[in-house]
Amino acid sequence: MPSIYDQDLPQTPANYTPLSPLSFIERSALVYPDRLAIVHGSGESAVRRSWSEVYARCRRLASALQAAGIRKGDTVAVMLPNTPPMVEAHFGIPMLGAVLNALNIRLDAEMIAFMLDHGEAKAIIVDIEFAPTVAKALSLRKNQTPIKVIDAADALYVGENQPVGDLDYEDFLAGGDPEFAWELPGNEWDAIALNYTSGTTGNPKGVVYHHRGAAAAAISAILEWDMPKHAVYLWTLPLFHCNGWCFAWAVAARAGVNVCLRRVEAQAIFDAMREHGVNHYCGAPIVHSLLVNAPEAMKGGIPTGVKAMVAGAAPPASMIEGMERMGFDLLHVYGLTETYGPATVCAKHDAWDALDIGGRARLNARQGVAYHLERGICVMNPETMEVLPADGESMGEIMFRGNITMKGYLKNPKATQEALAGGWFHSGDLAVMDPDGYVKIKDRSKDIIISGGENISSIEVEDALYRHPAVLAAAVVARPDNRWGETPCAFIELKEGAKVSVEDMVAHCKKHMAGYKVPKTIVFRELPKTATGKIQKFELRKQAEALDTATVA
Repeated sequence: MPSIYDQDLPQTPANYTPLSPLSFIERSALVYPDRLAIVHGSGESAVRRSWSEVYARCRRLASALQAAGIRKGDTVAVMLPNTPPMVEAHFGIPMLGAVLNALNIRLDAEMIAFMLDHGEAKAIIVDIEFAPTVAKALSLRKNQTPIKVIDAADALYVGENQPVGDLDYEDFLAGGDPEFAWELPGNEWDAIALNYTSGTTGNPKGVVYHHRGAAAAAISAILEWDMPKHAVYLWTLPLFHCNGWCFAWAVAARAGVNVCLRRVEAQAIFDAMREHGVNHYCGAPIVHSLLVNAPEAMKGGIPTGVKAMVAGAAPPASMIEGMERMGFDLLHVYGLTETYGPATVCAKHDAWDALDIGGRARLNARQGVAYHLERGICVMNPETMEVLPADGESMGEIMFRGNITMKGYLKNPKATQEALAGGWFHSGDLAVMDPDGYVKIKDRSKDIIISGGENISSIEVEDALYRHPAVLAAAVVARPDNRWGETPCAFIELKEGAKVSVEDMVAHCKKHMAGYKVPKTIVFRELPKTATGKIQKFELRKQAEALDTATVA
């Protein structure tokens, strides 16, 4: 029998509106029309636009795309660095009901061609720097349906590349209507963005985001960070990476300032912080290490109290200590492309401040608890879907469920069904849950090293390596071994000018772990990284297998 609360209480436009981050920019343009929204460059030549100006430009983009034949549900790709058009694309494209596909600017033409075909892109906005790659990708496509190409120039680009197409971005916008009557999606489950996984084995998977999830992720990020109105956010994190962890939408919600950054370089970051008063930024561990290890002379006059968010790997003690010396407040988050970027946070407690740096690093290295608007996270046995006890020892797979989880993989029902089996998203990360409810990753399922029947966590070994003051970056993978099956192989990138022997590193490791966990092979070299700063372990596995002779401990 229906409840009394289900009778004569209809859902109407008066009491229900689909959730979408598009409403964020509309409000900021109305309430704070003259507040600075975007700054790109420095000094008098910098591009500066208010929220009312950016809102009008986004509406122009939507209008112009519609006039060019783009319709609801069509894919519009962008190949852009962190420049103003990239921020505008996050609003203008979905205002039309189209789906934003932000492409990784570091990928080769063959991979870009695959993504354009797989996502059935109808148009692409291209920064001139990447014109040659896109031109080649267009020639490699198997789908012969024409793609409309819009070239975006940038005064900070110093190369000599020529445009790909015959449409200029600014001219294209000029033909659009600044009063374009866009609408919120009829269903908050409608797709807003398409993001491809890294594709380290085989073709990458297309992860589909919905409006509700994008809004939930942005609001959660604001809450976790206590992000104030008019925050000044520096775009060190690529906007093509999980839509910049949804911060384009979060900054709009707070009527903040998008400080665009074409290239991630220590000098450029510190200069932007000083000139624009940056107080928030995100990045992979390599970005924070870049700042910590920069020359001290470069750091003079930077703002204090800058909030930094790190994901991708647990922050080692040396990074936390270095950030504290600069006066930065580091927050550790965790997630995947399938969870809109971060969906958990290592929420800090005041009592942790009384601990030494080692104790704080141990607690802050955990992946933590679910974001406010993610329904839950737990550690489960992936075979039985049994929730494992929060004892800090029982290892299982991290599972997510809730609003901040993808719709699924585009055109891949089998992978979608497997990933969402049992009503939970299967992350592939192995972890334990501590008694306080905080999750700590032990490894990716494929990164556990099984040596002589013993399971060795590569993350645990990496944590020990990072404690050495000379280590800039470290990664540990399995190396085939005739006797033990597998043994840990450590690849170490040293800080500039540092000199460390294999014997020194082995002695250091033995102070922090059992002997069987100490790397049997140690290789000093620069580590291969993705465009977002993640270490490419699949490349290191190949190198470890190919080692004929190596320095063996």
